[in-house]
Amino acid sequence: MQILIGCEESGTVRDAFASLGHKVLSCDLQPSRKDGPHYRGDIFDVIDYPWDLAIFHPPCTHTSVSGARHFAEKWMDGRQAAGVAFFMNLWRRSSHIKRRCFEQPVSVMSSLFRKPDQIIQPWMFGHFETKTTCLWLEELPPLTPAYSSIEECREALGLPIGTKPADRIHKMAPGPDRARERSKTFDGIATAMGTQWGGDLLSQAAA
Repeated sequence: MQILIGCEESGTVRDAFASLGHKVLSCDLQPSRKDGPHYRGDIFDVIDYPWDLAIFHPPCTHTSVSGARHFAEKWMDGRQAAGVAFFMNLWRRSSHIKRRCFEQPVSVMSSLFRKPDQIIQPWMFGHFETKTTCLWLEELPPLTPAYSSIEECREALGLPIGTKPADRIHKMAPGPDRARERSKTFDGIATAMGTQWGGDLLSQAAA
């Protein structure tokens, strides 16, 4: 399949699909952290290509409820309206793409757009951490977790009884890389997207 990964500079989701034999392009205003097919520029420059699947990570800086204490200020200067408008415009402009996923943390989009189709956590996919992530899906099934409970994940990783999932993302100290690290998709989630939504074309071809 020809796949677009929008608003991603980490290359994590792009590489998960590429490793399975898909033709993938990531796009972001920032350069890609890893070598690979990447368009550095406006997502709307490449949106009209006949993609088979697209996964978008619209910026959540001004829409995420983790920053609710700043909502009044962000409404006054228009930043929140701009963030919501970008999400909505991206949804409309990508309507020709049959299979779509939009990803954000818990945000105002759940009330201003619609409720997400799935809510996931990193521990569901082998990372013993918490980071509530919402997925809005179009012609895509919900991801099947590797683990159905925190305890199941803890046992699989061999961690001591009573160990709690890390809250690393929310407690990350301010710094130049904070925004990038907070927005990066966990490898286990990216792998699940690739295998469950794309399939392993290389294995199929070799069979």
